[in-house]
Amino acid sequence: MTGTADGHGAATVPATAVGAVPGPPAPHGLGVSVPPLDSIAKTQGVFPYAADLWAEGLLWAAVLRSPHPHARIVSIDTTAAAAMPGVRTVVTHADVPGDAAHGRKVLDRPVFAAELVRHHGEPIAAVAADHPDTARLAAAAIAVEYEVLDPVTDPEQAFSAEPLHPDGNLIRHIPLSYGDPSVVGDVIVEGVYRIGRQDPAPIGAEAGLAVPRPDGGVELYTASTDPHADRDLAAACYGLPPELVKVVVTGVPGAMGEREDAGMLLPLGLLALRTGHPVKLAATREESFLGHAHRHPTLLRYRHHADAEGTLLKVEAQILLDAGAYADTSADALAAAVSFACGPYVVPHAFIEGWAVRTNNPPSGHVRGEGAMQVCAAYEGQMDKLAAKLGLDPAELRMRNVMATGDLLPTGQTVTCPAPVADLLTAVRDEPLPALPGDDADADESEWLLPGGPDGAGDPQAVRRGVGYGLGMVHMLGAEGTDEVSTATVKVQGSVATVVCAAVETGQGFSTLARQIVQETLGVDEVHIAPVDTDQPPAGPAARGRHTWVSGGAVERAAKMVRTQLLQPLAHKFGMSTELLTIADGKITSYDGVLSTTVAEALEGKELWATAQCRPHPTEPLDDSGQGDAYVGLAFCAIRAVVDVDVELGAVRVVELTVAQDVGRALNPRQLRARIEAGVTQGIGAALSENLRTSRGIVRHPDLTGYALPTALDVPDIKIVKLIEERDVVAPFGAKAVSAVPVVTSPAAIASAVRAATGRPVGRLPIRPQSAVAHDERR
Repeated sequence: MTGTADGHGAATVPATAVGAVPGPPAPHGLGVSVPPLDSIAKTQGVFPYAADLWAEGLLWAAVLRSPHPHARIVSIDTTAAAAMPGVRTVVTHADVPGDAAHGRKVLDRPVFAAELVRHHGEPIAAVAADHPDTARLAAAAIAVEYEVLDPVTDPEQAFSAEPLHPDGNLIRHIPLSYGDPSVVGDVIVEGVYRIGRQDPAPIGAEAGLAVPRPDGGVELYTASTDPHADRDLAAACYGLPPELVKVVVTGVPGAMGEREDAGMLLPLGLLALRTGHPVKLAATREESFLGHAHRHPTLLRYRHHADAEGTLLKVEAQILLDAGAYADTSADALAAAVSFACGPYVVPHAFIEGWAVRTNNPPSGHVRGEGAMQVCAAYEGQMDKLAAKLGLDPAELRMRNVMATGDLLPTGQTVTCPAPVADLLTAVRDEPLPALPGDDADADESEWLLPGGPDGAGDPQAVRRGVGYGLGMVHMLGAEGTDEVSTATVKVQGSVATVVCAAVETGQGFSTLARQIVQETLGVDEVHIAPVDTDQPPAGPAARGRHTWVSGGAVERAAKMVRTQLLQPLAHKFGMSTELLTIADGKITSYDGVLSTTVAEALEGKELWATAQCRPHPTEPLDDSGQGDAYVGLAFCAIRAVVDVDVELGAVRVVELTVAQDVGRALNPRQLRARIEAGVTQGIGAALSENLRTSRGIVRHPDLTGYALPTALDVPDIKIVKLIEERDVVAPFGAKAVSAVPVVTSPAAIASAVRAATGRPVGRLPIRPQSAVAHDERR
């Protein structure tokens, strides 16, 4: 759809937008390291987050959560809470006027538990009061009588346990079958691997504000990463048509995909509609840990077959994902795990069985690299075992088996995108190794370089160095038929451009990219990005870097349509086609130099706009044998890890991580490198420390003291030695998403390096100290 400001179909968009940074013109064009659009506001502490919002007549909300992982609710008595001074209302499951259940993929999660509690921290009731302390005290005053039930916390027991949900305990089963099951290799290695429960741990906990509207609707202000999906869930819950519910996206204080807790958002709107007042909730860190989804804890059993030269022949695997109490995106995570279970290697025969099951553990869902990260740790462990059994260098064994463009995945899908895995591995393998402690530092500095730092309890003579490798892959778009559409509008008036797109900026740099696209296409300096809300057409979730592809593609198409509108009158005047005119450095010139004018002059007195969509080619679900073209694009990464391990204490220090990655095209090199470094750092946490521990379903230490995130002192030198810019021809700009694949790869590389240092199998992430203690003969 296109139009001009003549009153015929023109879109109304704001002339200015939150987040625009005034100042001198920014560098133009893709491929330039433009600073993030919101960097100044964030560094000055004036960037608006949901926790900062205020409204006249504001009330405060608090949610009562279950102290049990599994229990039957006998009764709920809200009398005492409702009678407390300052309390305006109390809501339970009986007060939900619409759908009582919600969910990302399956509507199986209640807004408030009604008869059964299925996980620790499940919402039971919510309170609105005139002060946050009053709201919390009132929530604590709600009397709930429970009949405590035995929780099912072992996912292997879920197959034989009584159903925890009306839909049963099995969420999905994928039996992938590819090739000849009778093939047997000359060399066979087996392994069992366990991956822990990593939490997104966003820098800002969930918060939101609900404001009732005079028309009976409600507006929800929150850090949503998929506002239209949240609007539809909320409208169904409130029994309202979608047009009476509006979601306005505030600043997102860190996100690893769809990390927000809809179970926090939905009660807010109920309270606002019931009281007629704005209602705000700022979750505590404990509530954040209990409410939102985590990475799936996973049990993996593998058997690899190879010939005497180390060529892979067959991979057999069983993959069991613990979904927690509800389905969420577990079916998608399982599909990714099964599809990429063999890694970026050529495997002619593969037989993979995957299950995702319900338990009474905390909920699992989308966390960056879901499914792919767990299997990467397992198949790379298998490659290390195979190399040791064959007496081969681990990098050489990997090189003999890496895939390339044109190879097949075990799902039968052809890898049509660039897959320069061999070049990536060569780049990290050939990079010089870092110096040993003491080689290039004085004695005091050397102490800091040992595991545990200075004054550590270990003996420096017990420190061993290890070098390990990881090769990882992720999908970007189109998971099993998902419609990955996005819509964008570009408007230009008075040499100022505005982009309207519901793509949420979560730190992945979409707002900066959109500005670069418009600047390069139209030659304008000042580009504003409109705030995101559900009055705009949907753009889909901010996950897997998809907005670079689909939303960036929509912005590019809309900008090119405006460019045509701008150039057509000039081309017609001079009797040439618009293809013969170029825009560069704010000037419009013809191929022969006859026409030369500025963009500002050509735009004077005009208002141009266009709306466009981007929709990648369709995919298909995996069939009953795990076969199908399920994904649009793939991204690859190679990482070499160097670690020092105190083999007596099991302390691990990551010395260096060397990274090579295929990025398609570097649209903003500095931002791209920052995203890779951030992904690697998240992977360090998964490898060494991050695990939300539970005891019979009860979350232990749900705070940032008990949950060990990596600090600046834990992050080593991250050397990005090669970025391969081999453009994916089906992607806008040829670019690939970059942040998920280093998260997937770095834990496997670190585990590989610890194996090399200790001789231990290291089959569990995060790596426990006892797993990093060397065999006696290695000491």
